This record gives sequence, structure tokens and C-alpha cells, in this order.
Amino acid sequence: MSLYKSLFKQTAIYGLATVLPRIISFILNPILVYYLTDSSEMGKVSVIFSYLVFFNVVMSYGMETAFFRFYNSESSKSKVLSTATISMFWSTIAFFVVLLLFRKNLALWSKINVEYIVFAIWIVALDALAIIPFSKIRAEKRPKKYALIKISNVLIYVLLNIFFLAFLPQLAANSNNLLLQTIYYNDFQIGYVFISGLLASLVTLLLVLPDYFKIKWQFDVALWKKMMHYGLPVLVAGIAFAINEHFDKILLDWMHVDMADIGAYSACYKIGMFMVLFRTAYTLGIEPFFFSHASNENAPQTYATITKYFVIFGSFICLGVIVFADLLKLILVPKETYWTAMNVVPLIVLANFFLGIYTNLSVWYKLVDKTRIGAYISIVGAIVTLVLNALLIPHISYMGSAIATIVAYGSMMLISYTMGQKKYPIPYDTKAIFTYLGLAVVLSGISFYITILRETYIFGIASILFFGYFVYRNEKETIVKIIRRK
Repeated sequence: MSLYKSLFKQTAIYGLATVLPRIISFILNPILVYYLTDSSEMGKVSVIFSYLVFFNVVMSYGMETAFFRFYNSESSKSKVLSTATISMFWSTIAFFVVLLLFRKNLALWSKINVEYIVFAIWIVALDALAIIPFSKIRAEKRPKKYALIKISNVLIYVLLNIFFLAFLPQLAANSNNLLLQTIYYNDFQIGYVFISGLLASLVTLLLVLPDYFKIKWQFDVALWKKMMHYGLPVLVAGIAFAINEHFDKILLDWMHVDMADIGAYSACYKIGMFMVLFRTAYTLGIEPFFFSHASNENAPQTYATITKYFVIFGSFICLGVIVFADLLKLILVPKETYWTAMNVVPLIVLANFFLGIYTNLSVWYKLVDKTRIGAYISIVGAIVTLVLNALLIPHISYMGSAIATIVAYGSMMLISYTMGQKKYPIPYDTKAIFTYLGLAVVLSGISFYITILRETYIFGIASILFFGYFVYRNEKETIVKIIRRK
């Protein structure tokens, strides 16, 4: 049981590092709603950030996951650290130079202002340089330091956005201060969003920069080849994941959906991010745990137990967010003009829940060094995403993107489970998992899509209480053991 407590402690701290920045960034959503010109401006920001995700994936090229794999398996951890750091450093410099040289071509192709392209290039370069130092912090199980840096990054980003969007125009208009007059530009709100991101990324890199001076700058070519062989399939999977997670905004733009609708979709998408908080925090804590306990004799049973309780906690979050979605929108999306996209919320919450379950089920191919399988599964998900978006967007706009997301992640989840049980059998309690998952989906769907039940909240609250009782009745023995454990 101490094993699970250790995992829970790490996940809780990593969760703090994820939840607090997300909570802080949630404050930014209503700020953007108020201070960007209209919802079409929000749409433009979401499309550009979607492109950023793809650049981040390419510039990391699977090295983060490869670092974890070899840091735990190689005898010389310093050699793994130095090799990964040198690789990331020079590849980032190369990417940075090439992207800057072709910035005008990128602007013409994407129809994005070249100034925003330059800001984006700087952001992805600074973020890439911080990847291995961050990975080292996680590998050394220093979640408090990780949390501090992550929270500082988002806090700086949000505060700068508030300053540039809310205060700078008034200060510049009412002051003769030369500095304020110099940094203020009229109708440059989107630019200020990206300047804020650039400055936050710069501060983050400066905080982890001392690690660059602590490593031995020794490059092991043979080790690097093994790391690249392991990591490149992760790159493919990362690109496929980016398609599943973010390409919908780009596709909506390409298929000429009104930018205001994209803005509404992106704003309401934020409500579904509560499940992302749980999934992301869990992933940060679980990945090092999986690798460090892979050699244990009872590892499969441990993984099975963890997965079941992930589903239980995730079901609670799924049910709670969907039941209270209309209350959450008052805080996160405070303009009624954005509420036209509220119907996507249950789909986005459930889609991210499926992705979290997939994360658990994907442990088998990472442990047997078959990361290419993860790439194949992600490619299947990406194909589903692209095909369904192409088919559905012309008919039902952004609802087609939401449906494509949930089908893609559901497909990946089922494929990984089926393949994993053949290659690395894990004794999942499938009956309990499907029962908890199915019950949460049915209760949340009824509470949201039946208007009279959605407006009163009586059914929703009763559903949460019933689900809690149902879990306690079935898991009472384990819950009591955890509570009594000293």
C-alpha cells in the first residue's frame, strides 16, 4: 500500500504543478474574452497556439521520453543527461535558424502575421531548451521544484497578459512616460498575448539554466543512436497526438468555419480542461513510476489496480464537471455570445477521459521497448480525427470536431487494450472499469442533455451522491485499508 501512497504523493504534487497553473490560466480566458476585439480574435489566438503545439512536438522529437527510458536503464546517468542535453541544444539552434530564415514563407502559407510567426519561433525554441532540465527534475523525483517553476511560468504569463491588455492602454493614454509610449501599440492585442508567452518562456529557461553548467559536455554517439531509435516513434506519436488534440482548430480554419465560431468553440473547450488537469497530472507522476517499477514481480497487478482507481477518480471528475458545466461557464466563459458552443463540453470531457485511460493502457509497449506501436495507434487516431473532421465539419461545424475527438481517443483506447493483452498481459478488472465508466457516462449525459434536469441540478447532484455510494459499496475494503494505513 505504501507503493500507492508514494505514487499518490508524487501525483498530488505534480497535480499541484498542473492544476494551479491551469487555474491561473483559466483567469486568462475571461480576460481574453473581454479585451480581445471579439470572438474572432479568440479564434485567431487558438489557431496560432495550435500551430505552436506542432512545432513543440517536432523540436522535442521524442527525446524527453527517451531520456526517461535510458536514465532509468543505463548505468551512467550523467552520460544520458549530457547526451540528451547536447542533442536538444544543437537541434534547437538549427531549427531556430531555419524557421527564422523561412518565416515569411510560413506566414504566407498559414496566413498568419509574420510578427506572430517570429514570436512563436522564439517561444518554441526557449521551451525546447528547457525540456531536458525539466525531465531531469522529474527523473530525480523533485516535484516541488518542478511545481515552483511551472507555476511561476504561468503566473508570469497571465500577469503580463493582464498588464498588456487591461492596464497598458490606459497607462499609455494617461501618461507621458516614454517607456509606456514605446511599448504600447494600438490594435496589437494578439501580439501582446505572444509577447507575454515569450517573456514567460524566457524566465523559465533562466530558472533551469544552471543545469546546463552542471553537466559534463560529453556526447556518446552510440547512446544517442539508441535514444533516437527509441524516441523517433514517439515523435510520430506526438505529431499524431497533436492532430488529435489541436488540429481541429486548424481544420476549422482551413474549412472556412467562421473565426467567431472557432473562438466560441475554443472558449467552451476550456471547461472540458478540468479532465485534462487530472489526466496531465497523473501522466507526469505515472510515467517515471511505470519505468522505475517495471522489474517488480507484481508490476502487472500494480498497473491493473492503478488503472481501476484512475477510472474511478476520473469518473467522479467527468460527472462533476458535466453536471456543473453551466455554473463553470459563468466564470470561465462569461459572455453569452460564446455559449453557443456549450454542447461540446460533455464530449470534450469524456474524450480526455478516454485519453487518460489510454495513457494507462499504453504502458505495455513502453516497457517492452515497442514505442513504434504507440506511434501506430496514434496514427490510427489521427486518421480517424482527420477523416471525421473532413466529413462532419461541413455539416455540423465544430460539433463535428468534438465528435471526431471522442471517437479517435475511444478507438485508441480499445486498440491499445486489445494489443496489450496479447503482448504484455495485465489483469485489468474490466468488469469494474466498464461499470464505473458506463455509469458515469449515462448519468452525466442524462443530466446535461435533458434540459429540465440540467436546469434544476437535482438529478445531477443526486447522480454524484449515488455514484459515490456505489463506489464505496464496491471498493469499501480497499478504501478502509488506505484510510487505516499509517
